[in-house]
Amino acid sequence: MICIKVTIPEEICKIDDELKAIYHSKDSVCIWIFKTRHDRNVFMEQTVGMTKLERENYYNKSFSEGIIN
Repeated sequence: MICIKVTIPEEICKIDDELKAIYHSKDSVCIWIFKTRHDRNVFMEQTVGMTKLERENYYNKSFSEGIIN
């Protein structure tokens, strides 16, 4: 296991883990927040193999309305 110490805002920590998707690369960690577990699962299935930018674009088009930004 590899742990990288970061400061995550408390409002993100309070959200159920099943409503979050986490992506990382060499230089960043992204946490996407969803309204439902189903939305999260759809996002995960639809973004397999996408780059970070492609995932961001997909999220913004499909899920970002009404979500914590």
